[in-house]
Amino acid sequence: MEYYTNEWSIDRALALFEKPLFELLYEAQTVHHQNFDPTKVQVSTLLSIKTGKCSEDCKYCAQSVRYDTGLEPEQLLAVEKVIEEAQAAKETGASRFCMGAAWRNPKARDMPMIKMMIEGVKGLGLETCMTLGHLNAEQAGELAEAGLDYYNHNLDTSPEFYASVVTTHNYQHRLDTLDYVREAGIKVCSGGIIGLGESVRDRASLLVQLANMGTPPESVPINRLIPIQGTPFEGNTPVDDFDFLRTIAVARIMMPKSMVRLSAGRETMSEELQALCFMAGANSIFYGDKLLTTPNADQITDKELFEKLDLTATHDPYKPGHNPHTAQNEVEAKELKKASIA
Repeated sequence: MEYYTNEWSIDRALALFEKPLFELLYEAQTVHHQNFDPTKVQVSTLLSIKTGKCSEDCKYCAQSVRYDTGLEPEQLLAVEKVIEEAQAAKETGASRFCMGAAWRNPKARDMPMIKMMIEGVKGLGLETCMTLGHLNAEQAGELAEAGLDYYNHNLDTSPEFYASVVTTHNYQHRLDTLDYVREAGIKVCSGGIIGLGESVRDRASLLVQLANMGTPPESVPINRLIPIQGTPFEGNTPVDDFDFLRTIAVARIMMPKSMVRLSAGRETMSEELQALCFMAGANSIFYGDKLLTTPNADQITDKELFEKLDLTATHDPYKPGHNPHTAQNEVEAKELKKASIA
């Protein structure tokens, strides 16, 4: 298996998970303050542009054709409808518009409409993100040419546990897609789901895979499983709040310059848990009352929470020509140059 290996080991990541909670939170908060303005949170909105009848068997997903979840499938939305939804998202405060299609992979006949959606949303002044399943190098290049800013393709869990979650593709397929996306010049959005039945070691292994990429993902969504009736995981035990909080904190420490996003499952989190997650380094959320096919915290509730916590929405820090993953190296190079001149 060609899994990523670099600086982080599973044992080293596990050591973070095993730290006393307050020590872990202090370290995560310190790392967060060193790399981001802790009062700012990036806000994204997610729209399902093609719903249901996915051929994959991901055991957590309502959109798999293999499970009876009562979901009504829908064809690919018209470009005009997507642009209309993007405009509404912008007016309510989102800075990035994410579009998701329930496919194993996009077909050639769909690419012209997909590219028009990207161009139309970018024309509104929003950042664009898509999740369309597996890509090949040519498809990633097409999306890049259309101007796509981010591509989402979650690793979901550890390579060791993955076959317990999905059997219709393997872990390397997901890593290959992320490589194609990165090579095409598109920023990467990739994270995982907590609550699939995985062990703490699996959570550590997932974060090692992400952190040890040549360039870690610019966005790292951490999802809390929403047990959906009709899926094999409908009876999974809910994740303990403090276990979820630990995962956020460890993600922040291991990927100090990435945006760590509170994603699916946030509507089940108390205000207090969300506040602790923001303190531990989460600095991105999905905004809006629906994530693809599952519920999300509503906008009014989010605005009230931001006011209570003195948080404000901010635009993406990854501006063209500037990547915080390499910015520190550039600063250090300038300092060395100054020293040599002196």
